[in-house]
Amino acid sequence: MKTISLKTAKIHQVFEQLQVDFAGNLTHDAEEHILEIDNPLGQGLIKGISFKGGISYMEFDMEFTEDVMLVASSTQYTPICFAYCSQGQVSHSFGPNGERHELENFQTGILTSKTLQDNVLYFEKEMRLKMILVIVSPTKRAGNENHLNHELQKLFFKNNVVDNFAYIGSYNLKVAEKVRQINTVSVTGIARKLMIEGLVHLILALEIQQHSDDLKNATVQESSLTKKEREVVRELSVFINNYPEKQLSVAYLCKKGGLSPSKLQEGFKMMHGTTVTDYIRDVRVRLAENLIKTTDMNISEVVYSIGFISRSYFSKIFKAKYNCSPKEYKDKQRSFAISA
Repeated sequence: MKTISLKTAKIHQVFEQLQVDFAGNLTHDAEEHILEIDNPLGQGLIKGISFKGGISYMEFDMEFTEDVMLVASSTQYTPICFAYCSQGQVSHSFGPNGERHELENFQTGILTSKTLQDNVLYFEKEMRLKMILVIVSPTKRAGNENHLNHELQKLFFKNNVVDNFAYIGSYNLKVAEKVRQINTVSVTGIARKLMIEGLVHLILALEIQQHSDDLKNATVQESSLTKKEREVVRELSVFINNYPEKQLSVAYLCKKGGLSPSKLQEGFKMMHGTTVTDYIRDVRVRLAENLIKTTDMNISEVVYSIGFISRSYFSKIFKAKYNCSPKEYKDKQRSFAISA
């Protein structure tokens, strides 16, 4: 097993150390660090970027040829880490001899530790791993009591006493969608950083909300779906997003994915927090909003292009989501374009 020790929480120093240990090619784009690895140790990418307020983002898309143990030493100022695994699985422990916590694909996790406690991540060999970490660190400036890290400590820790804390949450595909959006950001420079920062804040909000929902409903994590069935739900979700204009029924999706109706509904409720029908409707409405904003199609053309039959029904659900009718929305977009 290859062991890598990180003695710093500063992103640029972390990547300098990772470059030495992994012998990769390190590049930068608007303060984003990108480490490309293609050698006998493994193949893939590790990316990271820091934002104001002590928030950092790291993304792993790697496959190692040997087991890797990444040991991050905790400083006096303990960060709170929000983890998400979209492919494969990763293990965590407090110290190399501590109990291991498994984070599977599509699961959220919240990790932090007491002062000067090592945090260890274990990456299995010959397994493709895709995971992210959103790291919220305390700042040393005045007024730190109002910092996000302090607010999160009040949320997660009793009497604001920081201790070893590992929470493995429910399965969630909303986070996976935000990670996908980060990876499709094609602009460069400061615009890229701002777009990624906005999406990272959304990921952080989704993880916090997931934790809150799990506490309210302890049965959420108890799912009868296997790992393969969860992957099928993800694939069907992608299919719905790619073909929203198709008349997709529960029966059709069950047949396509090889799932029973109860398994399909359970999967969508668990990973999207909604039913299959409501998810399809939401995908269509979001696509319609984008078509109204970015094309010259009239409302009727938009309605029929996304699979709706009734324009009046579409107008009703569009207004419920965006607080205005499709026509009003289009007129506002047109007025904005003219004034610009």
